Amino acid sequence: MGASDGDGPAPSATIKREVQSAASLAPGATVAIPDDTAFAAAYDAEFEAVWLYLRRLGVPEADVEDAVHDVFVVAHRRYGTYDPSRPLRPWLLGIAFRIAAQWRRRHRLEVSVPEPGVERPDDARAPDEVVASRQASRRLQTALAQLDIDQRAVVVMHDLNGIPVPEIATALDVPLNTVYSRLRLGRAKVTAALRGEP
Repeated sequence: MGASDGDGPAPSATIKREVQSAASLAPGATVAIPDDTAFAAAYDAEFEAVWLYLRRLGVPEADVEDAVHDVFVVAHRRYGTYDPSRPLRPWLLGIAFRIAAQWRRRHRLEVSVPEPGVERPDDARAPDEVVASRQASRRLQTALAQLDIDQRAVVVMHDLNGIPVPEIATALDVPLNTVYSRLRLGRAKVTAALRGEP
């Protein structure tokens, strides 16, 4: 399930304008500000990947749009720290990880009632394939929910987004061996959960 599997929404022009205007007003925005055209292109290219990553880290669908907005505001403000010789997605997902962790700390004691998913027709697949895909997605989301946020971030970045471990270490600002350890432990927990093991 990659970022292009169509599970996330398309970026809205309103959010894009709000990100650009909010970031330009952000305090401490004295670092290099990206070219609006380049930033808008990056926003369009990475919106869905960031949206899916935040959902997979446990941000509820009702809050994920706000979280994506926050990610791009931070990215715009910190654009001067981005190394253009490296891929953009891991850098953005590192920011998204921190936004998701903040969200989880703020909402730790809240009880949420899952909302019914938005029904979208999928003419390309048979109904039984759609049902099987949704069931597999729910099982995976349940398994991922059993991981702590650090392991979950690494497993999602590596196994679902295809980001190499060295890029994850850089994006999350943790040692390389720590990322390998989190990946190994997280995979073991996900595998056990998918098999129904305690």
